Amino acid sequence: QVRLVESGGGSVQAGGSLRLSCAASGSVVSISVMGWYRQAPGKQRELVARISRSGSTNYADSVKARFTISRDKNTMYLQMNSLNPEDTAVYYCNTATYSGFDFWGQGTQVTVSS
Repeated sequence: QVRLVESGGGSVQAGGSLRLSCAASGSVVSISVMGWYRQAPGKQRELVARISRSGSTNYADSVKARFTISRDKNTMYLQMNSLNPEDTAVYYCNTATYSGFDFWGQGTQVTVSS
């Protein structure tokens, strides 16, 4: 079992920045990939970025060059720059374990006003 706790969401004006954190606890040695997903009202949840245990990353096209995912031991971060209203969503932390299980955090709201 892996427990994930997100923090760092909030409200910001367009062009601003926010940094999200996700702290993992529990069976952290079983974590393979960690990632951030987001879900805007009326839309499906989508991948924002993810990072493997080895440090390889991939990003959604919509956030490339603006967002940076990083990982330090059992904490994952998402630095979000040049935010725009289309980035408004609930952001969720996710982990995938080597045994194929998925765990989700409770989500943190990010609101970007124009």
